[in-house]
Amino acid sequence: MKKLSLPLWTIAAPLIAWLAYFGISLGIGEIYKFFLGAALIASVLAAVHHAEVVAHRVGEPFGTLILALAITIIEVALIVSIMLSGGPEIAMLARDTVFAAVMILLTGITGLCLLVGAIRFKEQTFTLQGVSATLITLTAILVLTLVLPNHTTGKAGPSFTPVQLGFVALISLVLYGAFVLVQTVRHRDYFLPKESQDDEVHADPPGVTTAVASMLLLVLCLVIVVILAKSLAYDIEVAVINAGAPKSLVGVIIAAVVLLPEGLAAYKAAKNNRIQTSLNLALGSALASIGLTIPAVAAVSMLTDLTITLGIDDKATVLLFLSLFTVTISLANGKTNILQGIVLLVIFAVYLFTIISP
Repeated sequence: MKKLSLPLWTIAAPLIAWLAYFGISLGIGEIYKFFLGAALIASVLAAVHHAEVVAHRVGEPFGTLILALAITIIEVALIVSIMLSGGPEIAMLARDTVFAAVMILLTGITGLCLLVGAIRFKEQTFTLQGVSATLITLTAILVLTLVLPNHTTGKAGPSFTPVQLGFVALISLVLYGAFVLVQTVRHRDYFLPKESQDDEVHADPPGVTTAVASMLLLVLCLVIVVILAKSLAYDIEVAVINAGAPKSLVGVIIAAVVLLPEGLAAYKAAKNNRIQTSLNLALGSALASIGLTIPAVAAVSMLTDLTITLGIDDKATVLLFLSLFTVTISLANGKTNILQGIVLLVIFAVYLFTIISP
């Protein structure tokens, strides 16, 4: 059995972050808030390292799937806990959070990865079948959960009736389950990265002890990232309001913090000429985010009689369709270039700008 070989800082970061979180009860000042923010960022960086260790051990596409599922499950737990705590804005919480996560992944992270990869390697190639399968499934779930509620007549407003909500939740799970089956069993080769010059790809995989330790530390990192993000949410909200920005920007900031581990992992993969891994992370995470979140909040809604609003407004619908259309066209030939990354990042900038200036 190989000995444990992890950098000390990747072990210390989540432990210090947990200790810092428990120290909140002792009283919190401005300096301590900055320390919490630093601990959060350190935990994000540690999470990326541990995710790469686990991915290297289990191989693709299981490595990217593990990271996507881990972060999504924790994101779902965060949303559900806030829903159960109640509040006037709970009805739109799931919709806003999911839409923000999808836009960040679909345009922000994907665009950045395509841009960085193109700057360094001019053109990168990937397996078209895998990306197409992801986009087909993602498009179907997004339209059925975020757009269709605006056009049903069973209930007033952009909401489903309980029966409709249960049905949409079920088909979301079916679609996501079918995708995972295709990704990991039926057509696993569609999601495998092409040969790369990156030495890390050809290095010996870590030992079982190291991989198990990284898996446990990854969970610790992801959980504390979400907890600290929630703890700092009020301070972020105050800063946003004081800056004169709309309150809806808070959800985008929190979603961005939670998605940082995936974003950094995807960025590093693109920089190391592994664009397939980047796309597996970005697009697969967007699919996991909506495919698991909507069924979870639907179950909570039906069990607790909480009303949830899923339909997005006209502005968001236009941006969503533009994003899906652009990503699909950009990735239609199995090759990437710098223009695709620039266009997606511009759409992401427009999304952020229309939040600040609606």
